[in-house]
Amino acid sequence: MNKLVKTLGVGLLTATTFFHTEAQNTVPEGWHLKDLETDGFYGISLDKAYEFLKSKGLKSTPVIVGVIDSGIDTTHEDLKPVLWINEKEIPGNGIDDDQNGYVDDIFGWNFLGGKDPNHNVTKDSYEGARVYWKYKSKYEGKKAEEIPASEKATYEMWLRAEKETLKTKSDPSEAAFMKQIGEAFKAGDSTIKAELKKEVYNCKDLESYTPSTANAGRVKQILLATCKGNDNNELTNAMLMEELQKDLDKIAVAEEAPKPYRAEVVKDNYDDYNDRYYGNGNVYVNNESALHGTHVSGIIGAARNNGVGMDGVADNVRIMSVRAVPDGDEHDKDIALAIRYAVDNGARVINMSFGKGFSPEKHWIDDAVKYAESKNVLLVHAAGNDAANVDTAHNYPTSKYLDGKKISNWITVGASGDGKVGNLIASFSNYGKKEVDVFAPGVRIYATLPGGNKYGNLQGTSMAAPVVSGIAALIMSYYPNLSAVKVKEIIEKSVTVPTQKALLSATGDSVLLSDVSVTGGIVNAYKAVVMADAESKKVGANTNSKPQPKAIRRSR
Repeated sequence: MNKLVKTLGVGLLTATTFFHTEAQNTVPEGWHLKDLETDGFYGISLDKAYEFLKSKGLKSTPVIVGVIDSGIDTTHEDLKPVLWINEKEIPGNGIDDDQNGYVDDIFGWNFLGGKDPNHNVTKDSYEGARVYWKYKSKYEGKKAEEIPASEKATYEMWLRAEKETLKTKSDPSEAAFMKQIGEAFKAGDSTIKAELKKEVYNCKDLESYTPSTANAGRVKQILLATCKGNDNNELTNAMLMEELQKDLDKIAVAEEAPKPYRAEVVKDNYDDYNDRYYGNGNVYVNNESALHGTHVSGIIGAARNNGVGMDGVADNVRIMSVRAVPDGDEHDKDIALAIRYAVDNGARVINMSFGKGFSPEKHWIDDAVKYAESKNVLLVHAAGNDAANVDTAHNYPTSKYLDGKKISNWITVGASGDGKVGNLIASFSNYGKKEVDVFAPGVRIYATLPGGNKYGNLQGTSMAAPVVSGIAALIMSYYPNLSAVKVKEIIEKSVTVPTQKALLSATGDSVLLSDVSVTGGIVNAYKAVVMADAESKKVGANTNSKPQPKAIRRSR
């Protein structure tokens, strides 16, 4: 069960809400950029990094970062100056001017859309349910010895999907509990919407609102507690309903196949990997859809020193939006083609703050990753938020190919806390001594939100990964002769290794970061650029650099 929804359920049924949060309201905005020695927080020492670069008298070159995510608010004041612009396309003329197969791809591409830019996927199902129902008629009731050797892997995946999809049947009390939660929440939400005369409301709207029913009072209590816990008054009833609906959907798919959300909109032949020119150029579908991608983008490269909002990590970056992640599980084909699109259009770093438990077409992902590897592109992936050991738990995409070979241009990132007020390891973060390469700040991260000029705190390994992507882009912009593999090596070797132990919430043990990650450390931009400076001199001028496509810094 979704941890947030379980908490909401207790609140709805008992009227006593507990919402777990980490270091709320006690660490400064932008703590993740600060320095341990001077500020006491396990941040990335970004100011020291820029001071070092300034002392060297170095000039930077623009680096394109592909953000494969839910979309971006392309009107945001802190993102407009740093958006990647496809100068070869004439906006809105309906013509594929650059003849790359994608019409009007001005800011990037949306692989979750139909030909009409207003027709887009926002919600989708879960991969486990899709796998279960796809192969149900073929494998249900079959024994392992009846399955051909060529289908063993698919059969084993299906068995795992069957177990996950049908688990609510084995625990009918949980299903009944969730349905009760849903009914209570919907009733309270309906009352509030009618009384406020708003379909979507946030915590600010509720501050002076007096509920007329018990359920409305509980919904108010829950939403206010959630906003407080995340230090973000912009969270809405719709967002909480989405979280609740995810668990309700998991109950429903035990009885019938999930709705084909994507197929109804995209209209491609999904099984044909070569049918790849689908979608549209609308990477900013709406504020709710673009929340995640907008926040991630701001962490990487929101315009620095412009006197508004917040500062991103990298100072000479172009953010390319590739929309491929819905509210639900992403599809392998969309992710594979998103990687290829970003690579083909000049990205040197690709941020991937998404993940799921099944990957039925992983060979497509592998093919795209190998392509990125051949083009000297670094892939940065969020470890996930299930507080699970991903050395053993299924978590896709992975840092290994199907044949078990380690991917050379891939970094997996866990989420760390400030280490001064809150815990050093985020309670939600996945971990793994073999699979999680580094930790990076991912708790209460302040960055851009959709709405043109809005900002707020979100947390997750989704926020930790773009911190690493930003550091990678920073290194590449000042030391363009360093390869993606070398930049990965620098980021990993330059981590700060804490000597203090931290609570691992999944087990209740006190551990060192070296017990739960490859490097045992938290990324540090200052140490990384110092090391990059030394490595760059060894490599020599531009021997490993990849020619950079022209990217113009401008607003639209």
